[in-house]
Amino acid sequence: MATYVFRRLLMLIPVLLGVTFLTFAMSHATPGDPAKLILGVYATPEKVAQLREQMGLDDPLLVQYLRYVWKAAHGDLGKSFRGQTPVLRDILDRLPSTLELTVSAMAIAISGGLTLGVIAATAKTRAVDGLAMATALVGLSIPNFFLGILMIMVFGVKLRWVSVTGGEGLRDLVLPALCLALAPLATLARLTRSCVLEVAREDYVRTARAKGLRERVVTTHHVLRNALIPVVTVVGLQFAYLVGGTVFIEAVFARPGIGRFAVNAILMRDYPQIQGVVLFVATTYVLVNLAVDVLYGFLDPRIHYE
Repeated sequence: MATYVFRRLLMLIPVLLGVTFLTFAMSHATPGDPAKLILGVYATPEKVAQLREQMGLDDPLLVQYLRYVWKAAHGDLGKSFRGQTPVLRDILDRLPSTLELTVSAMAIAISGGLTLGVIAATAKTRAVDGLAMATALVGLSIPNFFLGILMIMVFGVKLRWVSVTGGEGLRDLVLPALCLALAPLATLARLTRSCVLEVAREDYVRTARAKGLRERVVTTHHVLRNALIPVVTVVGLQFAYLVGGTVFIEAVFARPGIGRFAVNAILMRDYPQIQGVVLFVATTYVLVNLAVDVLYGFLDPRIHYE
């Protein structure tokens, strides 16, 4: 196990290098001069040139990239162009709000998706199965930012049940968590249904029923546990996706998280902040993926890593 984990961690190095290179290239290919955005439209060319020199923007791109990679390897993601604050500290300051939203959304998605999928797979009538899958299809079809705008108009503007200016309480967490959870909930529901139906046809499940076990025991102990491996894979990937997918939801609901921070960094052409957010999200994604692979061995003892 330790050898497998170490080997996977070594494989992260080229992946993260590729992420940093692509992010660096796309950031610098974006139209706009950060120095002009910071100083404003009335800044003189001399002041713009002076600020570009201070920020190191006049250096060759290769030099800028190698300098960024060297600092990132030592835990320094640079300083923002606007406030000259450490990017890593800015990200960590906003991480609790994003994790609160992501964990809440993932809890809703897992509980709702598994329940809906099992109900659809074990339904005695086609009507129940069709209704459950139609609900999942609606969840996949509606963009979360559009649903968020509708919820704000109804529950924030009309009914005034929640704040529309980015409240931090539990009441103001419900709507963004529901919007963010809708798509992964639908994905997990459809996958759970397919996996449960496939496992339910296995011989050991028929044997368990032949022994006279209750249907609930057969479903929870024999069917659902063996159907969880592909579901756990998607859960891990969806969780990592939600960390970076909070961009639209946090922007719509004005939450002070990493997603909204990334949007502001893109608008201001703040290269260190853009690169820092992308690198942080990519690292989270690959580490969660590694944790899911390790979890396989605990779910299914037949899986070995030697």
